[in-house]
Amino acid sequence: MIHSRRSPKLPKLSVRFYSEVSGTEPVREWLKALPENERREIGTDIKTVQFGWPLGMPVVDHIGGGMWEVRTRLATRVARLLFVLVGDEMVLLHGFIKKERKTPKADRKLAQERLKRLRSAS
Repeated sequence: MIHSRRSPKLPKLSVRFYSEVSGTEPVREWLKALPENERREIGTDIKTVQFGWPLGMPVVDHIGGGMWEVRTRLATRVARLLFVLVGDEMVLLHGFIKKERKTPKADRKLAQERLKRLRSAS
């Protein structure tokens, strides 16, 4: 009998951290500052997007301006990770712990500024 091997499912998107001119990666630094269990939960949601794209609510929401957000419900709070698609690449622009009902304007503006710099560097 011949056993066929299924090829592992490949991600539809690759993931990259936005990088400042200085080389710092603000989203990576933000994630590293979180407790391990929260990093793991956010990482699981990023992986869900990576393998399941395109996705919608409750994991992903389009927030306009070419940006999307990964929505992670943690044990005692809510995290958001703003990203943009560049071809088949998910570029993580900004992460924050949500404290208000709507995405704060300052967080959205910061992500938009990073997106602008990302596009001008291309």
